[in-house]
Amino acid sequence: MTNDETVQLLSDHVDMRMVAVDPDEPVADRNAIVQLDPDHPGFRDLKYRQRRNQIAEIAMNYHPRDPIPDAPYTDEEHQVWLTIWRALQPAHRQHACAEYLECLKKLDLPPRRIPQLREVNEKVLAISGFRLEPVAGLVQPRVFLENLADGVFLCTQYIRHHSTPLYTPEPDVVHEIVGHGVTLASGRLAELNRLFGKAVRRTTSADALEMLSRVYWFTIEFGVLREDGAVKAYGTGLLSSAGELAKMHEADLRPLDVDAAARVNYDPTHFQPVLFCADSFEGMYQTLRGYLVNW
Repeated sequence: MTNDETVQLLSDHVDMRMVAVDPDEPVADRNAIVQLDPDHPGFRDLKYRQRRNQIAEIAMNYHPRDPIPDAPYTDEEHQVWLTIWRALQPAHRQHACAEYLECLKKLDLPPRRIPQLREVNEKVLAISGFRLEPVAGLVQPRVFLENLADGVFLCTQYIRHHSTPLYTPEPDVVHEIVGHGVTLASGRLAELNRLFGKAVRRTTSADALEMLSRVYWFTIEFGVLREDGAVKAYGTGLLSSAGELAKMHEADLRPLDVDAAARVNYDPTHFQPVLFCADSFEGMYQTLRGYLVNW
């Protein structure tokens, strides 16, 4: 594998929303747009940037609970989705937990085109009551997490640049739908997301909020569990990344201890060296639910 290929696999899961949670930071509008950095794969692609702006406008003009307008994806971008999907399908069969695979069947995502947020939202809403709402770019961690309390997942619609189909420096529609969207079609995972949002609303200190963000990272984003003696993924960062799924068995697997997870630092730009593994899906659900209810 070349260095470029390694870099692509390293970061195709990145979700920077959980980084640098600061309760004292002024709350910005939920549609604050993050400018593309000069090292972003699409920075010098004028057409890509124009389309990103088009898609951002959808969110800027969106009113909660209104029908979600379709994003103007190109054939090239649909091909990016297909490339990623071809990598993820065998990875899911081998490494995803049964709860996720069942939700994947329910949503029946199209393999050859990017599903519109509108159609995914309709299915998720009917199953778990969770709503997916578009945002223009990354939002502050507190804004993102507190919306979960209301059963709302703030969701980007753009897709990564075609030059690096297995790499993205920001959460794109692949991470949002294949990771979060699918798991929110699980009643129990949807409940845990709501409980995280409610716990954040009850939290005022920076240290406590940082602890919660770490628990979210090591469970909702990078949680694993055992099924029939095998380690399986239920975390969205794992399930939306063929690279992470392949590497998760090389991590230091520790028994799920939520208090311990709350004290472990993480780096979103590398494969995760430490993962917390529950004995079962039911065990994970009961442990995490109890922790959040009593937070």
